[in-house]
Amino acid sequence: MFGLFLLLQAVTLRLRFSETALDIYRGDKLIRHFPYQDWQNWQIFGLNVPILFYFREVNSIHFLPILFDPKMLKVCLEQRCPQIS
Repeated sequence: MFGLFLLLQAVTLRLRFSETALDIYRGDKLIRHFPYQDWQNWQIFGLNVPILFYFREVNSIHFLPILFDPKMLKVCLEQRCPQIS
């Protein structure tokens, strides 16, 4: 059941990287807005096809099930929200 839930989320959610935030859409409806200035860390789990994308904001953590080219996802994230070493 949990696997089906993750698959449904991965198929229906869309990530859009703006200059200032990561926006999550379901269809044409914006459902979440995550400003990069609030991010503390991020990580991609999965080598060939990422299964889980994690990021931590100041007050919360988020796990997003995704189907996305891992190289392109990493490029988008590094351009807009470089990781702090």
